[in-house]
Amino acid sequence: MSGVIASVLRPPPRRVRLHRLVTEAAAVMLGILLLIWSVAPIYNMLLIALDPEEGEVEFSGNIWPPEPSLESFRVVLMQDARYLEHFWRQLGNSVYIGLMTMVLTVVVASLASFAVSRMPLKHGSLLTNASLLTYTIPVSFLIFPFYRIAHAYGLSNDPWAVIAAHVAFATPFAILILRQYARLIPIELDDAARVDGASSIQVYWRVHLPLTTPALGAIAMYALVLAWNDYLYQFVLLSSEKHMTLAVMQAQLFDDADPPWNAMMAAAIMYSLPPVAMFFALRRRISAVLTIRGSGG
Repeated sequence: MSGVIASVLRPPPRRVRLHRLVTEAAAVMLGILLLIWSVAPIYNMLLIALDPEEGEVEFSGNIWPPEPSLESFRVVLMQDARYLEHFWRQLGNSVYIGLMTMVLTVVVASLASFAVSRMPLKHGSLLTNASLLTYTIPVSFLIFPFYRIAHAYGLSNDPWAVIAAHVAFATPFAILILRQYARLIPIELDDAARVDGASSIQVYWRVHLPLTTPALGAIAMYALVLAWNDYLYQFVLLSSEKHMTLAVMQAQLFDDADPPWNAMMAAAIMYSLPPVAMFFALRRRISAVLTIRGSGG
């Protein structure tokens, strides 16, 4: 027995320690490279936004503006730059489309996952798995049928056409995540609620939803980012300036022969803040999903 304990407490051989050290050092170096690769574009945006000379510092080789200024952010907030005369309305349109996409995706996906995973629905899993086949078709190819459908239903130049398209793209993946998460919840909880007289709606509202809240936070973040980063559907399905989103406006700045780069980057930084704030608000729930999936898988 003492020999077994001594073998366990004996330090690992030098070769094992060296291999572990090299592996950890390689992992750290890879993490640093990925961090630089991810942060470099954001830093470049901030560099141009702080330049008072409309982004000329980017082309001068300086890693920091000689005289950094927040003037470009003031210009954006006051809507003084060209193409930015309707910044707040366009930001409001983006927020509206993003939030409605997020809410509808959570509602549809949670109801569908509950019906498939917690109720005796025949061929339910086949239907949800078949919906994943839509991801095999490039999103850009589907813009043409979506445009015709929106026109047929009187949704031309209507934000709800974009919202419907985003929800259609986000829901299959959201259902998959919720189904996998629901497998970790004992079915006996549903049976106990039904024995106490709870209906299916009550089981969904009082048992299923509270226990799947972390997964709902994850798919809410996914749906918001999907809608927030979209350009193609917002550009094609929304033709009027009244319904234009900030993503479409940003693209129009490239049509200018002499675009205000600093104001453009300041607007882009401000445009990226809402999903960042949403991520920090939901980070604990998203971490809970990853932790549970990792321990359960």
